[in-house]
Amino acid sequence: MPAELLQVSWLEVSSCVDGINPKKKYEVGFKISLKVDAFGWNKYPVYIMMKRGQEGEISWKKVSLNTNNGNGNQPFEILGELMKTEKHMTDTKLYFGLYEVWSGKWKGGLQIHGAFVREAAS
Repeated sequence: MPAELLQVSWLEVSSCVDGINPKKKYEVGFKISLKVDAFGWNKYPVYIMMKRGQEGEISWKKVSLNTNNGNGNQPFEILGELMKTEKHMTDTKLYFGLYEVWSGKWKGGLQIHGAFVREAAS
C-alpha cells in the first residue's frame, strides 16, 4: 500500500542504508505515481538528495513531475545517481531523500510506493 500525500506544502522523505562500497556507483530512487487528481507538482520540481557518509558531498538531482502526462496512476521510477569516490572513506552509510520544501505551495495526489538503492552499471 503506497503512502499518499493528500495535501502538503512540505515534502521530506529521508533514509539511509549501511554497507555501501565507496568505489562503486549507486542509483538512488523512488517508485511513485500521480493520481489523476494530483495537483501542485507541475511548477515545482522534487529533488533527490544523496550523500556518502556524514562527511560526504551532497549530490542533488532535480526531477520535474508532470501531472498532465496521462500516466493513469501507473507507478514509475525517478532516479538520482551517486558516483564512486576516490576518497578514502570508512563511513559506509548512504543518506538519501526526496524533497520539495522550498515553494511553500500546496500539492497533493503523489503516491510513494517505495525507495531503493542499487548498484549502477559502470
